[in-house]
Amino acid sequence: MIKTLLKSLREYKKPSIIVPILMAGEALMEIIIPFLMTFIVGELQDVAEGVKGNVDIGTIVLYAVLMIVCALLALYFGALGGKLAAEASCGLAHNLREDMYNNLQTFSFANIDNYSTSSLITRITTDVTNVQNAYQMSIRMLVRAPVLFIASIVMTVVIEPIMAVIFAGAAIVLGIVVAICMFKVVPYFRTMFKKYDTLNAVVQEDLTAIRVVKSYVREDREISKMKAASGEVYKYSVKAERILTIMMPGVMLVMFIVNIIILTVGSNMYVGNFAGSIEPKEIQTLIQYSAQILTGVMMVAMCLNFISLSKGSADRICEVLNERTTLPKPAEPVYEVKDGTVDFENVSFCYTQKKDVTVLENINLHIKSGETVGIIGATGSGKSSLVSLIPRLYDVASGSVKVGGIDVRNYNLDTLRSKVAMVLQKNVLFSGTIAENLRWGDENATDEEIQFAAKQACADEFIQNLPGGYQYDLGQGGVNVSGGQKQRLCIARALLKKPKVIIFDDSTSAVDTKTDAMIRAALRQHAPETTKIIIAQRIASVQDADKIIVLDEGGIDGIGTHEELLKTNEIYREVYESQMQGGGDDNA
Repeated sequence: MIKTLLKSLREYKKPSIIVPILMAGEALMEIIIPFLMTFIVGELQDVAEGVKGNVDIGTIVLYAVLMIVCALLALYFGALGGKLAAEASCGLAHNLREDMYNNLQTFSFANIDNYSTSSLITRITTDVTNVQNAYQMSIRMLVRAPVLFIASIVMTVVIEPIMAVIFAGAAIVLGIVVAICMFKVVPYFRTMFKKYDTLNAVVQEDLTAIRVVKSYVREDREISKMKAASGEVYKYSVKAERILTIMMPGVMLVMFIVNIIILTVGSNMYVGNFAGSIEPKEIQTLIQYSAQILTGVMMVAMCLNFISLSKGSADRICEVLNERTTLPKPAEPVYEVKDGTVDFENVSFCYTQKKDVTVLENINLHIKSGETVGIIGATGSGKSSLVSLIPRLYDVASGSVKVGGIDVRNYNLDTLRSKVAMVLQKNVLFSGTIAENLRWGDENATDEEIQFAAKQACADEFIQNLPGGYQYDLGQGGVNVSGGQKQRLCIARALLKKPKVIIFDDSTSAVDTKTDAMIRAALRQHAPETTKIIIAQRIASVQDADKIIVLDEGGIDGIGTHEELLKTNEIYREVYESQMQGGGDDNA
């Protein structure tokens, strides 16, 4: 896990190495200061006890100056270390988010199916922030604290070995307390982040479907869902924090007990049975070192607090970083799609998360380049699954899918998808102008090419009536255009790719039958060499196709023209008759 995360350091390795050195320097300066103090206290003690007649001002000034120098160096090391630590941790967070996002772009649909959208958002935001904070604390405190601890123990041994044993014992007790707390708290944090996923899912779903929520007057229900999800995060967060709150009071308690022991044992060694074995100046120094030793332990406890909080986050980040696409690259990829022929040869397919459920089975199909092919079938019959294999959004379980006579698994993926355009069931537009959205099909398209594609999709007329025309801002997700207008814009965007194969996955369902017919006529006229595959629920959208495929429960139930299927295929005939009896499907 650590190795995976540290790969994202890259240009921030140098500050990450310098920071521990600076922190060690700061700790050593803090160790030297109490030692220098003993000389000043000793000088004053000698005068007070009559050993010397007058205070040597020169000696006091010398050691005072040395203490100031050490303090300034400690300040410099600490400030510079803090600055570089912030730079390194923020840089790590930046690179982690970038690496996760870049890896996400390589995912197949099968990979994406393993994660919810809310979970991925949590990983890229909250989880990375937790790792960032833990990393910053670690490169600073996990070096500074041990140096402070070890150097203080060494100085204590030099002054009085018995006191060093007391300090070591106290440190062991604190270490045990911290270890127990960490053991208990990590599972709570891991569960808490899963609850964060649920919370983000509720927020995302409600904001996306806010119109549905309001139209059904279900605000109270959604507020209750939000309250419940937020309450779960609160519950596990409180459980974790209750355990962590034990650590700091525990550290302070041990510090006070150690100080009492030092004063008790030290006074006995000064005036009791072991009189003269220790000096007051040494007792004062030992108290300062005890504070530094236990402060070091407290710093480690704080670091472990952040690390325990980030452990679950780090695991979730590494899960995304280590995920590899289910679409392996070919050894010798093909970079040219010859034509729009499409062949399915003994194809079977199942989604990775439902391996026991076969979606498509034994599909054999040949589509000539330039043909218009309709696909009809009941919901769940495998229509969308079938066409998703053509641009290799998923890989087949067995058999092969060929485009231009070559297995899609042998193509360079960008090459294949640049020549296979899909207009999906769910029409997605992005923030920006209409022109910017259409240029997703071809970023170098001229204004004339954009307008021509829009005319083919019967979108130019309504675009011209919008304020600003093609420069009209669609807003987030195209909220200010209708469903039918969205579909036509998505069709125009796909046409701009000038594909060899274009797939319409029920993408004219919100368009009236007249406009639907006009779009199909424009495609026949202006894209005769492009293979057109149309998934539709209404017969009118596919009845003039060169051939129509009827799917049923993952298999091909019939293939033929409209007239042929009316005579030979019961499923097709039943759909046709039901639509004719209902007066057709004339959606506006």
